[in-house]
Amino acid sequence: MAPQSSSDDFGIQTLTLIPGLPNDIGALILAFVPYSHHARIKPTCKSWRRFFSSKTLISLRQNYVVAPKLLCVFPQDPSISPPYLFDPKNLSWCPLPLMPCNPHVYGLSNFISVAVGPHLYVLGGSLFDTRSFPLDRPSPSSSAFRFDFAAFCWESLSPMITPRGSFACAAVPECGKIVVAGGGSRHTMFGAAGSRMSSVEMYDIGSDEWVALDGLPRFRAGCVGFFLGTEFWVMGGYGESRTVSGVFPVDEYYRDAVVMELKNGGKWRELGDMWEEGERRRLGKIVVADDGGWDSPGIFMLDRGEIFRYDKISNRWAKETYVPKKVSDDALVGFVALDEELYLLTHLNVTESTDGRRSRQHKRSSTLLIQIYHPGKSRWRSVIVKPPFHQPLDFKTTVMCPIRL
Repeated sequence: MAPQSSSDDFGIQTLTLIPGLPNDIGALILAFVPYSHHARIKPTCKSWRRFFSSKTLISLRQNYVVAPKLLCVFPQDPSISPPYLFDPKNLSWCPLPLMPCNPHVYGLSNFISVAVGPHLYVLGGSLFDTRSFPLDRPSPSSSAFRFDFAAFCWESLSPMITPRGSFACAAVPECGKIVVAGGGSRHTMFGAAGSRMSSVEMYDIGSDEWVALDGLPRFRAGCVGFFLGTEFWVMGGYGESRTVSGVFPVDEYYRDAVVMELKNGGKWRELGDMWEEGERRRLGKIVVADDGGWDSPGIFMLDRGEIFRYDKISNRWAKETYVPKKVSDDALVGFVALDEELYLLTHLNVTESTDGRRSRQHKRSSTLLIQIYHPGKSRWRSVIVKPPFHQPLDFKTTVMCPIRL
């Protein structure tokens, strides 16, 4: 049945969306156009421009269209380099506006992006502040921004209680909450140093307020967070550091996980080490895939060209599959889950070139190879896409966030 939305919902009284059809039917038809194509077809006519700029469009897509997840890619500081939406089904890209710029800070990195409904949140991070001393020492950020896809603009939110970057974060869309845990001040320009913390906060989307929760058992930064049911999980990360020869700082990485049950007073419990000494140095890149026939979402790790699945009962990682086309370093790979599939993004021809071939090799290096694995079918496939970025993505610093629109 057609949606009960009138043409007035998007400011059209006499303009027709599709000749010969009621506007309600025309709106529903246009709502099925993939989101990544909206910017290209919006200038077709005045009525389409108004419709594709209205809140009605987002409402129709949320209620009537089974839309696949898109991938929001932040290549750098989003206040100087625009993020892009990537549509993996149609292999198309759509730019987003720049995030509001603060003239006193620059070089934002190690921030977290999380999606809740038709909104994209950018939280915290590490940056340089021209008002601080010394100038070359990074500082954690407490800022919070939200991009509203209905209004297609950014808005500033209440800042976190404690500034932080490189932290664990996950959202509970059903409850309208976002939880952040741990973190520190480390910047991507520095391989070590920086502060660590154990504080935990929860953001209430409806009231735009942050409240403090029970802190982590230990200082922990560089960790990953996700929800399994009502439990907030925090895995990996680093705490204290030691020095080699009394000069070079080296992080001490955690091998354990901690879990908070939000409904039972918000207390933490420790699960112990997830692997034996010498099995691996640190936790690999982690993603959580939607339920594809399992009892609960699957937790997967990319580690040295192999994908492992986490077993909650044994608190161990079991090998799931090998990556068909490996790279020498997992840091050169983007790892993300979209719906029931795992996506691995790498650049083709990333090897260094001679000076005589620099421009040609650099141009080739912008091509992305996307290897896609379906855990339920144990099947790989791959696609090659041409991204819109002027420089190859650095997956050590690139932030990616799935969102359904």
